[in-house]
Amino acid sequence: MKEPLFGKTLTALQEIVLAEGLPRYSAGQIAQWLYQKKVRTIDEMTNLSKTNREKLKKKYSTGLHEALSMQESADGTKKYLFPVASGHFIETAYIPEKNRHTLCISTQVGCKMGCLFCMTGKQGFHGQLSTGEILNQVVSVPENEQLTNIVYMGMGEPLDNPEAVLKSIDILTAPWGFAFSPRRITVSTIGILPAMKDFLEKSQAHLAVSLHSPFDEERAYLMPMQKKYPISRVIDFVKKYDWHGQRRISFEYILFKGLNDTPAHVKELARLLNGLKCRINLIRYHAIPGVSLHSPSVHEVEQFSERLKAKGLISTIRRSRGQDIAAACGLLSTKERERKG
Repeated sequence: MKEPLFGKTLTALQEIVLAEGLPRYSAGQIAQWLYQKKVRTIDEMTNLSKTNREKLKKKYSTGLHEALSMQESADGTKKYLFPVASGHFIETAYIPEKNRHTLCISTQVGCKMGCLFCMTGKQGFHGQLSTGEILNQVVSVPENEQLTNIVYMGMGEPLDNPEAVLKSIDILTAPWGFAFSPRRITVSTIGILPAMKDFLEKSQAHLAVSLHSPFDEERAYLMPMQKKYPISRVIDFVKKYDWHGQRRISFEYILFKGLNDTPAHVKELARLLNGLKCRINLIRYHAIPGVSLHSPSVHEVEQFSERLKAKGLISTIRRSRGQDIAAACGLLSTKERERKG
């Protein structure tokens, strides 16, 4: 199988062209074709000589591929299903709003974290996505020219695949890459501390921490990795970081009716997050098969949000999108795996 050029950093492309006997500057030309002009074949790189294109084609391809299928919701959300090299499938969600066009991308095939409420976790873990497979989602949706925001909140735990994720952010934000503003990129994590440190030091993208409960035992019930990375340690770590300029930290909080939506949770969240400039994004639970958790009503979510605001916490309610097309992560790829048998 030919090695993909797409997903290579400029340094890696320089090493390739020198090894193939091409001029060093041709690495920049290749990067421009891949990330700015978004060509899909080496033959389209017309400022490389035909001889040099033939040299590259012997060992390399762009490595780009189209989505296998797409489903569109009544609200305009689109869910793309991509095949990956391991023979499995990943999901990518395009979420259009009035002045915002967000792409939610995946970083792993399945997931190791085993969160109770997540369909991707039910699949188990089947492999890491390469940098190219992560970025292929960005260029291979038809809406790629409209994108204003990219969120690493699809299948998998991004900071459990830190090398590929950081390289993908480098390519997205570099002037020789997509030249995308890091302030329009958010990476979500359950709180993997060693990788969080690297992420904060090596990128300028925003951080979103999956919280879901401020109580240790309850969070461990929902998210087993709480036992390895307790939320108190995660909060202590982010409180020590200098959240300078426009870089933001937010906390994702899925509300489960009768479980994590009480006044006691509001009080503990206020204590836990005291002194940290942050935002809590409230999310209504999307039901998945075999899990006896339930979503609160819209009114109950609004009440919880008002209680948080009364404690001085900034709270927003994330509007549910794509429920008619199983837009919650993992549902579509699970169906495709079952269909393929």
